[in-house]
Amino acid sequence: MHTTDRDTSVIRLAPSILSADFARLGEEVCAVEAAGADLVHFDVMDNHYVPNLTIGPLVCEAIRPLVSIPIDVHLMVEPVDALIPMFARAGAGIISFHPEASRHVDRTIGLIHDHGCKAGLVLNPATPLGWLDHTLDKLDLVLLMSVNPGFGGQAFIPGVLDKLRQVRARIDRQVAAGGRPVWLEIDGGVKADNIADIARAGADTFVAGSAVFGAPDADGGYWDILRRLRQAATIT
Repeated sequence: MHTTDRDTSVIRLAPSILSADFARLGEEVCAVEAAGADLVHFDVMDNHYVPNLTIGPLVCEAIRPLVSIPIDVHLMVEPVDALIPMFARAGAGIISFHPEASRHVDRTIGLIHDHGCKAGLVLNPATPLGWLDHTLDKLDLVLLMSVNPGFGGQAFIPGVLDKLRQVRARIDRQVAAGGRPVWLEIDGGVKADNIADIARAGADTFVAGSAVFGAPDADGGYWDILRRLRQAATIT
């Protein structure tokens, strides 16, 4: 098993509003924050880079005053640069993008930072880790997709666990050399029964959509599923 000196007690849970009840979206984000969520994960799809169409900056702007936790914006759009200032103005705290959707990845990272947000790079299950060779020292977050992006409710792809271990090792080497710390986020098929394995592989930030909003007691009971996810993810 991979070992590291990182603080394994740091667990961040980011419910994805893609699985929320959009007729009650304001209530939903307030409920997950009250239940202990650390971030609100905000999936932006353009029906071009991915085969689905979701939400834009106006929705982000609408929920920003309702929560005090950061809004974690995942841009599944191409091209990506034009939307970054719009989401920054709408209240995003973190903006992540896919390298395939950018003409100049380094410039896109800089654009996110220039607008006062943390910058993340998103790697799909088949996207090589080589994208991190010249970007990891500039990033605040690496997001590994454990499903192919586009739709919620998909099953976790087990092969991503090894990819997680490799990225964790890269981040640990960077920090050991005096470099910047980087969050390692996972998105896709995260459930209470697999989050422990995902945490052991090195993730510290966990996106959960249907696992949270589809919970049997979800009518005001998000605290229970978030407690169970956090408990299962805590490495002892």
